[in-house]
Amino acid sequence: MGGRRFEGVSGPLADFDAGFTAELKRLGYGRDTIRCQRMLMGDVSSWMLVEGCGLAGFSSRTGEFLVARREAGFGTYVALRGLCPLLDYLVGLGVMPPLERRREDGPAAVLVERYRSFLLVERGLRKETTDGYIGVARQFLAACVSGGVVDAAGITAVDIYTFLREVCPSKSRGAAALTATVSRSLLGWLFLEGITAVPLAGFVPRVGSWRLAGLVEPVASADVALLLGSCDLTTIVGRRDFAMLNLLSRLGLRAGEVARLVFDDIDWRSGEIVIRGKGPKDARLPLPVDVGRAVADYLVYARPVSGQGRTVFVRVQAPHRAMTNGGVTQAVMAASKRAGLEPMYAHRLRHTAASSMLAAGASLRDIGEVLRHERVGTTVIYTKIDIGRLRHIARPWPAGL
Repeated sequence: MGGRRFEGVSGPLADFDAGFTAELKRLGYGRDTIRCQRMLMGDVSSWMLVEGCGLAGFSSRTGEFLVARREAGFGTYVALRGLCPLLDYLVGLGVMPPLERRREDGPAAVLVERYRSFLLVERGLRKETTDGYIGVARQFLAACVSGGVVDAAGITAVDIYTFLREVCPSKSRGAAALTATVSRSLLGWLFLEGITAVPLAGFVPRVGSWRLAGLVEPVASADVALLLGSCDLTTIVGRRDFAMLNLLSRLGLRAGEVARLVFDDIDWRSGEIVIRGKGPKDARLPLPVDVGRAVADYLVYARPVSGQGRTVFVRVQAPHRAMTNGGVTQAVMAASKRAGLEPMYAHRLRHTAASSMLAAGASLRDIGEVLRHERVGTTVIYTKIDIGRLRHIARPWPAGL
């Protein structure tokens, strides 16, 4: 696509070329990407002209355009993702209707959507968590289809065991445990709605998992220093990752909490930060000076002026949208690789923060407040790595055995 000669956009979209170019520049796209997007816009305009398709009709025919593009031998911009900048611009102008959200189809569609509303409204789960639940729920209800309809009222304990026996063996232990959890939640909701006559959630067996069987190895303070030192503070990426790593390792934030952090969550005068935790739970914590300085340095010198929304951390590549949970974890993985350490996830730094507080003499209650745990038992999981203290209470091994 880069080798093609481009002479501008003609056809139905010609009048939008200049405005689209300016919008791409505002969003932070590079010169080469802008040229490729304009060429794609020209291809869309030519296709619309040949097909006799207006702006109002193109939103429902994007799939046809992409198929025709692939059949014509193009190897780039052949998926809907590549069209998103152009579609977002035209929809934003109001000259094209937005793409319709993919509707649930199949016999279980109505139940799935009702369960989604329950999770979002009644349970207060976040959209990301809800999407994970819905995937399992859709799979569970699909197994209950009989004669083209969902026979939810006829679900039995045998059906539950059969479903879990079929889907869980191919999953990891964590994914299998989630499948059981969602099945239990879904069955509880079906009973609550009066769809099933008896409560069946109790028939879902627990996936074998011993929470306190293994030891979570915290990241040594020297290795945390290596992680932070691997960030090149002369670059945008380095300053951003340095700030995120400080929040993760010092305050024990989750990856999602770092990604959701917005400007209004930081009170610079009082030196406090509001953490948007799981569900609707928020907490206010002190913001250490060095952590605040790292965040402020990123905001002043590295956050792109074209950053979208009010989230503190945004992607480096245009469009500069908010970071995702996975993006934060990938930053930790990249830092561990640069530092020459074994690959690690963001959550391991949460364990490290707990271990550091325990070593400094903090009580489990204090640590639980910082990590925003509801039960002390949860905090114990994060602090059970203090082998040094365990040695003081261990009885000596009998001689001669």
